[in-house]
Amino acid sequence: MEPRLAILAGTGALPQILAAGDPQAVFVSFAGVDVEVPDGLIHQPAAFDRLGTLFEDLHSHGVTEVVFAGAMSRPALNPASFDAKMMTLAPRLMAAMGQGDDALLREVAAVFTEEGFVVKAAHEVAPDLMLPAETRIGPVPKKQDVADAQKGLDILTALASMDVSQAVVVAGGQVLGIEVIQGTDAMLGFVAQTPTHLRRAKGVLVKGPKPGQDMRIDVPTIGPDTVRAAAAAGLAGIYIPAGGVNVLQRDKVEQALAETGLFLQAR
Repeated sequence: MEPRLAILAGTGALPQILAAGDPQAVFVSFAGVDVEVPDGLIHQPAAFDRLGTLFEDLHSHGVTEVVFAGAMSRPALNPASFDAKMMTLAPRLMAAMGQGDDALLREVAAVFTEEGFVVKAAHEVAPDLMLPAETRIGPVPKKQDVADAQKGLDILTALASMDVSQAVVVAGGQVLGIEVIQGTDAMLGFVAQTPTHLRRAKGVLVKGPKPGQDMRIDVPTIGPDTVRAAAAAGLAGIYIPAGGVNVLQRDKVEQALAETGLFLQAR
């Protein structure tokens, strides 16, 4: 039997990108998550507090593989709505919530694996999402940009054990912003307010996975909106690790880079 994929959809463009590449996939939307359901696919509504029901539905559709796609906030769970399976899972999931996002997502992936599903990474489903090493789009980075990018990578490595951040902005050796729970766009909006006299250089956005991060879930992502937000923040460009960040809507990213004059470098 051919494997069948279920796309567990969060917000953003990624679920639709994956759906376009697999017309046999089952598209799962969760109550409280605003997603656009594509035409032509089997649509399976679901609820976070009824995971047992979701597992049964996926098995009934012949699903063997699942992919987490798009952003999701921590759901507000209602114990009164739990199905029998969720009653048994709730204590371990609640315990994982207290350990940070990475721990929670690992636990969720483990639950799906225990139910017989293979958890796939988005870039396994759509390999073109990630850029190979030494890919550069746009102008050649300056020496200061390269130094700022390396400092940004060092900062992300230093923060890894705290499960804090996947992105940082460095300009002239100074840290202008570190991504926290509000996300990359919010950080770039904050950086945009930095007074000119506090900047030693234009600066770069560095985004990448935390060392040891489970790359099946919560993979860092950039898209055309990221490019435009970085430009609005006055930055020179964006650095990402090769094979470590999903680049959504590549054609629109390239167009945004051309319009803004920023560079995108995969190292």
